[in-house]
Amino acid sequence: MVDITEIYVHWYAGRSKSELAVSLGLDRKTVRKYLAPAEAAGLAPGGPPMGEADWNKLIRGWFPELLNTRLRQVTWSEIDRHRDFIEGLLGTVTVSTMPEAPRRSQVTVLRDEVEPGEEAQIDYGFLGQWINPRTGKRHRIWAFVMVLPCLRHMFVRPVLHLHQHAWTEAHVAAFRYFGGVPRRLVPDNLKTGVDKPDLYDPKINKAYAELATHYGALVDPARALKPKDKPRVERPMPYIRDSFWRGREFISIEHMQAEAITWAQTVAGRRPCRPLDGAAPITVFEAIEAAELLPLPPTPFVLARWSTATVGPDIHIKVGRTLYSVPWKLIGRRVDVRSTATMMQVFHDGQLVKTHAALEQGKRTDKSDYPPEKIAFQMRTPIWCRSQSSEVGDACREVVDQLLEVNALYRLRAAQGVLGLRKKYGDTRLEAACIRAIVVGDPSYRTIKGILIAGTEADPEPETSGDAGAAAFLHGPQQLFASAATTPGIADEFRDDQVHGDPEGSIR
Repeated sequence: MVDITEIYVHWYAGRSKSELAVSLGLDRKTVRKYLAPAEAAGLAPGGPPMGEADWNKLIRGWFPELLNTRLRQVTWSEIDRHRDFIEGLLGTVTVSTMPEAPRRSQVTVLRDEVEPGEEAQIDYGFLGQWINPRTGKRHRIWAFVMVLPCLRHMFVRPVLHLHQHAWTEAHVAAFRYFGGVPRRLVPDNLKTGVDKPDLYDPKINKAYAELATHYGALVDPARALKPKDKPRVERPMPYIRDSFWRGREFISIEHMQAEAITWAQTVAGRRPCRPLDGAAPITVFEAIEAAELLPLPPTPFVLARWSTATVGPDIHIKVGRTLYSVPWKLIGRRVDVRSTATMMQVFHDGQLVKTHAALEQGKRTDKSDYPPEKIAFQMRTPIWCRSQSSEVGDACREVVDQLLEVNALYRLRAAQGVLGLRKKYGDTRLEAACIRAIVVGDPSYRTIKGILIAGTEADPEPETSGDAGAAAFLHGPQQLFASAATTPGIADEFRDDQVHGDPEGSIR
């Protein structure tokens, strides 16, 4: 009676026969068989409200054989009355005409009763279409539902998307709602939670595994296409649609989620529950199960999005609308990316290889991720230039300092060019060329390069005339003495003037 009543309640709420068969684990022929009397009587989904008592009354009339389920004992005397009929069948009934024996697949194993705090069953259910009054756009709304099967207490959260972030966020909200964490989570084999379904070794995705580790829960996915593995979360979906969703208006998704919390506490949580002998789920939960849940961790869970990306030839990966650089040796490799509101981390083979501050849109590049020879020019800053010139010598440092003294960024390329000559000519020749350029008064890149090309950095310095830059018609002391040697008396007169302290005698 209970199972058949449930078929009618779901059907009357608007679920199709195919949906009923899948969610309740029944054959579609069985569903049609039990719904046939209601359809013949003119009943249809969406009619006047009907409770379980109303359905029970109708079902007793349609299926009177269900009223007496007492095991009947048959005596030999009763069998003897049908002796002639049985003897007549002995020659005609063969193995092929005997009713088919039950198959192994038809055997149903009853689930063990769940202890308080041990399990939560999780699934998504479609609620319906919603038009956002602010934008006028139509959206499909889904309900994330987590049910504690022991005492039927439930959490409901409407969502717009079925992506990984919404799945994780809903779990965090559910644990906060219950005030604790069930020890075992039984979700459906959704991609938001399970990467690879497997009966014995399902592969949980990184975001879900991170959440389970933080809260200390075990993720035990239901088998694919096996709704009986989580019946407590499958059955309330029509009730949620009828009681919470139908006929309500919402101004935003946030308003919808807040109303779902209120409904779960004041309506679903306060309803008389038959398996609980008519007690309200929330009352029994607070009295028995709340204390059995695992406590919430002292630190809040950091919501993260996990994704994969391939490192491009420009050493960047794309995460959302942002480009992030990674070490160049990973070009062409696939990496795992963990993104939070403040940080972006890149993992390769489980090892953290790069961390960036999060950026909503744009590009973040760490130049150290490039090969040194590819980024050498951009890495040669004024500080680098001064450091390298000191290794060459004092004259080279003086040249670089003069180049960078005024407008360092504008003259940076010239300083880099001077230091670039080390590779071809060596430190010794470069230092000598810098000395010669300083002496001639033109310590520029062009001059130093010209000296090195000509190979004149080692030539002796030109002798000075001794005239301190005087005009060409004034002769220095050497020329004077040379002339005096050929003119009698002049040299003697000059020497006398110097001895007697007359410095001007030489030009008198």
